Amino acid sequence: MSYRAPIRDLALSLRIAGHPALVSGAFADLDDDTVSAVLEAAGAFAEEQLAPLNRKGDQVGARYENGAVISAPGFADAYQAFVAGGWNSLSADPEHGGQGLTKAMELAVFEMVQAANMAFGLCPMLTQGAIEALDLHGSERQKRLVLPKLVSGEWTGTMNLTEPQAGSDLAAVTTRAEPDGNGGYRLYGQKIFITWGDHDAADNICHLVLARLPDSPPGVKGISLFLATKREVLDDGSLGVANDLRAGSIEHKLGIHGSPTCVMLFEGAKAELVGEINNGIAHMFVMMNAARLQVGVQGVGIAERAFQQALAFAQERKQGRAVWSAENPAPLYGHPDVRRSLLLMKAKIEAARGICLTTGVLADQARLAQNEAERATAKARQELLTPIAKAWSTDIGVEVASMGVQIHGGMGFIEETGAAQHYRDARIAPIYEGTNGIQAIDLVGRKVSMQDGAVMDALCAEMHATAETLGGELAPVGSRLEAGVAALERATDWVLQNKGPNALAAATPYLKLAGDVIGGWMLAKQAQAVADGADDWSRSKAALARVFASQVLAQAPGLAEGLMESADDLEAVGAQALGV
Repeated sequence: MSYRAPIRDLALSLRIAGHPALVSGAFADLDDDTVSAVLEAAGAFAEEQLAPLNRKGDQVGARYENGAVISAPGFADAYQAFVAGGWNSLSADPEHGGQGLTKAMELAVFEMVQAANMAFGLCPMLTQGAIEALDLHGSERQKRLVLPKLVSGEWTGTMNLTEPQAGSDLAAVTTRAEPDGNGGYRLYGQKIFITWGDHDAADNICHLVLARLPDSPPGVKGISLFLATKREVLDDGSLGVANDLRAGSIEHKLGIHGSPTCVMLFEGAKAELVGEINNGIAHMFVMMNAARLQVGVQGVGIAERAFQQALAFAQERKQGRAVWSAENPAPLYGHPDVRRSLLLMKAKIEAARGICLTTGVLADQARLAQNEAERATAKARQELLTPIAKAWSTDIGVEVASMGVQIHGGMGFIEETGAAQHYRDARIAPIYEGTNGIQAIDLVGRKVSMQDGAVMDALCAEMHATAETLGGELAPVGSRLEAGVAALERATDWVLQNKGPNALAAATPYLKLAGDVIGGWMLAKQAQAVADGADDWSRSKAALARVFASQVLAQAPGLAEGLMESADDLEAVGAQALGV
């Protein structure tokens, strides 16, 4: 089934997220017409050039031949078209060749890219993180010679963290960086799970690599960040000989077959230090946090793609007698349970989209607000929402894709329909860029306790205020949102008072609770914003908010009560119950 970019939904989410306030400030030229034009053009590119390659990317995939990676059919040409269209440089600084648009706009564009072809979208997504890391921590040489090429998309970027013995535990990284006596370094070691670590779509690949110097302390405090390029970059910006690094193989994966996931071997590769010695984790976190929000958007995109396909199938496939159809046999869409599923899918997508784009707007405000107090407030809320945006949205991606398979019935389990691909592709997103369990631990361990809980308190106060304004057809949403926020407040107080195993055991349900409640708030605000609209699209927003309130928000008090339990059973009874 073909993909259709949800331009109007994206524009509404940007509006609710506060994007117009950015436009009136630092981005005065980015008016509504310009925003619409950018979204329309990006949507057309995604629909016409990326979506048609998605199936072939899954069926054929990237290939490893004679020590090199060959991109999936059509991907290299599509990447050159992506670069020529300027889509790689949207939010980058004009000083380095970027267009200087908002981060939120970039995220909206990338949602369409990821929905159309998730395996393709991973390549420029990682490049965006490399751009941000070098912009903040790169040397003068790196900013002069490498950064503009990444911004333009002529070169691509990767993130090299994981090793066979060091997954989420980066303290176990053993890749070595040895000084070469000329101010540079040589890297020795193996990295695994490196997305787009090698390919034939661009002239050069810029690897950001975590490694240890010989005299560095153990643990994360002894890790530095290095830049190693596939081909050496000479002082005049031209490309030299191949560097001593290579892809040793590519992984055979459950999904995203068009995205080459490489084992990278560094065999004395020339490298440059990025930032400060032994501060590599902090520098790399710039790239990781950018990627985490992008992966959240990826979850929204794959959910949108799965929903669109399920909706089309439900309208075409006829089975049995339906309550809401005069046809016999009737389309699946005429069955109440199928329609409930479709509405819930759509509501969760729009809630997740709202969370992600709001986090993007906060990132823009944290850089560009008029005074330090406003920047600090925006930064704190951005940090609070980032693990929720990543984890809750990617869980929604898997859930919606699974519901899409269910709506297809037996045909969903058959590869030829394509529904299974969305589910397989979506399943990686809760795992990479920090598993969702790690995001939950970050939320309860660091983010909720910021300013002694004041950041979450302020957010809950805003949600209460919105709930109080919801009347008429949104009155049921208001009452359930009010109850949901109260449940989140109770759970937050409990988390702040319970450290250690109790909070850690509650982390994942707490993140789900926060995502459910904040997602309901997003839908309520969207419905309010178009309440005066007379068309079907405008009226649908209130219906989606009510469906989410009845199906999701109504469960919030119970979810809060459940998570506020002692972790004693996990420790004392777990071994007996699990037989270990």
